[in-house]
Amino acid sequence: MATDVSWMLELNVKPGSEKDFRILVDEMVTATRTNESGTLNYEWSLSADGSVCHLYERYVDSAAVMTHLATFGAKFASRFLEVLKPVRFTAYGAPSQEVKDALAAFKPFYMKPVGGFSR
Repeated sequence: MATDVSWMLELNVKPGSEKDFRILVDEMVTATRTNESGTLNYEWSLSADGSVCHLYERYVDSAAVMTHLATFGAKFASRFLEVLKPVRFTAYGAPSQEVKDALAAFKPFYMKPVGGFSR
């Protein structure tokens, strides 16, 4: 059984926050790449007009998610919510109850795997 956990988070970039948004993304990407070996994908995408952001994250397992969330909470959460407004959070894979509890404030919608494969 697969243990990976992933999600797509849709966010609105708050008006006037474009510069702070780009600085935050750079810092978060660097911290995640450098310190979180259990992060398999960490991809930010931005609409052409700069108002909508999609954040795709995939982790090897729930422990890796919890490592990421600890860093996010300690270093980035307040700034993240100053420049971004969460719109939709869809989670995939096999998150533990601990992960579900930690993500509850974002009100994720959980999808259960029913078929397919990953390479």
